[in-house]
Amino acid sequence: MTTSKAALTFVLLTVFIDSIGFGIIIPSLPAVIMELTGEPVTTAADWSGYLMALYALLQFFLAPVIGNLSDRYGRRPLLLMSLFAFGVDFLLTGMATTMTWLFLGRAFAGVFGASFAAANAYIGDISDDTNRAKNFGLIGAAWGSGFTLGPVIGGFVAESFGERAPFFFAAALALANVAFGFFVLPESLPPERRRKFEWSRANPFGAFRSLAHLPMVAGLLFAVFLYQVAHDSLPAVWMFFTQFKFGWGPAEVGWSLTFVGVMTVIVMGGLTGVVVPKLGERRSIMLGFTLMTLGFIAYALVPMGWMIYPAIALGSLGGIANPAMQSVMSRQAGPSAQGELQGAIASLASVAAILSPIFMTQLFSFYSRPDAPVVFPGAPYLVSGVLVFGCVLIAMRAVPHTVPGGESGEKV
Repeated sequence: MTTSKAALTFVLLTVFIDSIGFGIIIPSLPAVIMELTGEPVTTAADWSGYLMALYALLQFFLAPVIGNLSDRYGRRPLLLMSLFAFGVDFLLTGMATTMTWLFLGRAFAGVFGASFAAANAYIGDISDDTNRAKNFGLIGAAWGSGFTLGPVIGGFVAESFGERAPFFFAAALALANVAFGFFVLPESLPPERRRKFEWSRANPFGAFRSLAHLPMVAGLLFAVFLYQVAHDSLPAVWMFFTQFKFGWGPAEVGWSLTFVGVMTVIVMGGLTGVVVPKLGERRSIMLGFTLMTLGFIAYALVPMGWMIYPAIALGSLGGIANPAMQSVMSRQAGPSAQGELQGAIASLASVAAILSPIFMTQLFSFYSRPDAPVVFPGAPYLVSGVLVFGCVLIAMRAVPHTVPGGESGEKV
């Protein structure tokens, strides 16, 4: 098994560059949709939800295939292929003259895009019980670091060179990342740990059946689903919510997302490695989801734009939950099924991503219209808070008081 720090550095840098490209486009996407459709921001939110749902629908069926292929052929080729898909998606979006172009780009990325799942499988390969939660936290920190820079760059590029320019910049970064990974990214899964590709397991239903005998994994997969439904309300609604409620433009949206990235780096890159060993995985999961619940409720209720920032700080502290949950599931899955596990997680996340953008954007649109029974644009975040609190209850039942093999090793 590859254990060198260089291998970890390479995959973290790959995630970092990929997340910069993703963050760059967020501040400009509403304007591009409104330009192509000629519709106002509330209706443009609906279109954004459909785009996210298309990507998620394709990921639902294909993420387990990608995960199982990575268990057979290694992580490296699948990771590079998915990065190339995102580059094509950004390029098509930048050149779009109709909404059809945007849907084609999202479809291509949905078929081949599994970079985060591949990166998580990579981390599972190179980790052991002493550093697994910490390394999963570093993946989140790498994503957050890129996300810190991405929206600022995107807002600056959009205001300086036009609303389409960030998409071309993101495409260039993604494709450059493919070239970088081709030359420097080592393979993490040695041939002796690879397993035969089986179609019976390379589909979402087969993957779930294969993992169902693992009790903690089975329970936490449901928590993953609820968490993702809630989490996906953020990229689906954020730019529309802040524009409608606070009158924010691309620059203000970019700065808020930058703060999200800063908090992610602090929590994932620093706090996770300290808090999870001290509290243990079970209490870390429960505390993290409780803080997320409070953060979502704050998003829904704050009356002024500056109050979003302490709400972000509160909710971001809950980021310790996901690495702890990943650590529990990764340890139970074992070395030969990391790709299958991450494919199943990605598939479940895709189901959530099909439902959440459509439901949350429609919820925002309904409660933001002048004829709404109550004008309450924060409704999606109130619902998300309820869902995340459900994860607290699931963790209490699914994860036993004594979690074997964790770094802490104590009764939690």
